[in-house]
Amino acid sequence: LSILLSLLVPAHTTRSPDCGGILTPSGLRYLAEVSKPHAESVLRQDLMAPPAPDPSLVSPSSRNQIISVKVEEFSLTLIPDTGMRLSIEVDLGIAPAPSTTKEMRLSILADLHVEMNPEGNLELVTSACKPTLEELQSTEEMDRSAPRKSSGSDVDKQINVEKICLEVSKLLLFPNERLMSLAAPFPITASCQVQYLPLAAPMYSEQGIIISLQTTFQVAGTVIPLPVSPVPFSMPEPASSNPSHLTLAFSEHFYTSFFSALEISGALNVSMLVSGTKISLLPLQMGSLFQEDLPVVLQTVTRSSPRVVLEEDKAILYLFLTAQIGAGPSLFQSFLSVNVDATARLHLSVADTRMIISVAAIEDIKLSLATSDIGPVLAALLEELFLPTIRKEVPAQINVVLRQGVFLPHITSFTYTDVNITIHKDYVLIPCNLQLEARTG
Repeated sequence: LSILLSLLVPAHTTRSPDCGGILTPSGLRYLAEVSKPHAESVLRQDLMAPPAPDPSLVSPSSRNQIISVKVEEFSLTLIPDTGMRLSIEVDLGIAPAPSTTKEMRLSILADLHVEMNPEGNLELVTSACKPTLEELQSTEEMDRSAPRKSSGSDVDKQINVEKICLEVSKLLLFPNERLMSLAAPFPITASCQVQYLPLAAPMYSEQGIIISLQTTFQVAGTVIPLPVSPVPFSMPEPASSNPSHLTLAFSEHFYTSFFSALEISGALNVSMLVSGTKISLLPLQMGSLFQEDLPVVLQTVTRSSPRVVLEEDKAILYLFLTAQIGAGPSLFQSFLSVNVDATARLHLSVADTRMIISVAAIEDIKLSLATSDIGPVLAALLEELFLPTIRKEVPAQINVVLRQGVFLPHITSFTYTDVNITIHKDYVLIPCNLQLEARTG
């Protein structure tokens, strides 16, 4: 995992990873496992389709007819520094003539890797493919003979191993259409989106396939500038091998950028009634500005970008707000402006492919008078009148905005299970397993 996090060192300001992931060897094994039925279906469709008439054959009866296709082995292994190796063993039942059958074994070894295409999308590419066709021994031959290669040109034409090699990557469940979905924009709120952009082709190590990503947040279709430049972070080597299919890593910068996007979109600006308080219950100098006994309303806006700090086992949100206090709610009239500096713990969890971020109770809060239409107001009075409402309502209303969560990097049809979130200084790790979603309909 330290290899992934070493990639999160900024190369330059505008192209710096702030998150990434490692697909482990066990994750590759799972992808092969769930791809096996898909591969068998694709091969059966391709190989058992009626062949085009071949004038070189004397009669249709001399043409080999494939009557069964069964994938016996389907494996995907890691080749450090290079890519992946796909190994497929397919048993074929062939009827060369009426009432006769023979068994053949189609073996395919293919080397695959992921490249970044000119459009900036990741693309699965076949770098080498070697098909072998063997006739399996009959019951009488089993004690004496080994499988032998078939040299029948009519069998080769029927199976068309070259065509299979050209499309071998389609036997996996993550073709290029799914890889492109990794970089799709995902909604956060009605006006705010997140997008994970691959910065380069993945790297291949003994630990897995390492992908570094840069997060961009859009508000009303416009990419927002980064609130701060990413800073490098590191972590100790894991004590034991990682059993999870995938480990995602998110830097402190990611979370600060996330809350900055919400701030720019206005999602953190909230309005609340001061519980149980009307103008008549305020001190005389506050209530004297109004003829009617109106509810007291408090409206908060951000006065500077929120900031997230990650420490061991805790994520802390720093909020810098200005609270306008006045009468309303229909025609809001402000008579006080109060600066609010608050810190709160963040709670992180994962549901399907979304990270759910929520604000726990405010741990520390400070109020100070900014402007006043009624002269000086003691800090103790501000806290007595407005602190309980701010402490209760600000987290509650922000959590309404956050409840949909933020989509994690993922590819279509796969979700995350067995999630274990660990918060470290400067970064968050999310080891998890992949799960192919059940088809509906």
